[in-house]
Amino acid sequence: MGKTHEKISGRLREFIEAQPIFFAATAPLSESGTVNLSPKGLAGSFAVLDDLTVAYLDFAGSNAETIAHLRENGRITLMWCAFQGPPNIVRIHGRGEPVFRDDPRWCDVMSNFPHIDTSLHGLRAIIIVHADLIRDTCGYAVPLMTYEVDRDLHAKRFSREDDASLGQYFEKKEFVATSIDGLPGLPLPLPSMPSGNSGSGEA
Repeated sequence: MGKTHEKISGRLREFIEAQPIFFAATAPLSESGTVNLSPKGLAGSFAVLDDLTVAYLDFAGSNAETIAHLRENGRITLMWCAFQGPPNIVRIHGRGEPVFRDDPRWCDVMSNFPHIDTSLHGLRAIIIVHADLIRDTCGYAVPLMTYEVDRDLHAKRFSREDDASLGQYFEKKEFVATSIDGLPGLPLPLPSMPSGNSGSGEA
């Protein structure tokens, strides 16, 4: 049976921090709007900020649906599945917000991600999620699968971009500045990385 947790701590925190992938689901307010579900990975790109708050790094891509939905209504659900070991599924239902490069909180929040070289991935935002409901369920139907290693393709693609070329890349994409449903997405032009925070950490 499912269990509700009051905070992200103990074995629950250990479980979600150990998973190499999780999923983020958002939706616009419109009944005809497009529901979005995105896989999130890359070691070191997720952090627990406190007992009710988590954050993850939002890297370069061809869409910005999560950002657009959070800017409109803030609703988000994060889900982790146990693909190895005892079966388990954890969901955090809550309110999210994107923190962009020109946000005064940027450098402080970035200090929670010391073990990933973000300069390789075209970092564009940090997503902060405040938990309203934390639940785990059995996960009996989730298959057993073996994690090997993170793909290196994303780093190979975006490590050659600087702030200017990365901004140009986003401006050419149809669904980055606006969502599939026309909602405001990633604000452009892309601000430069804050001084004193190049976005690089330990590899």
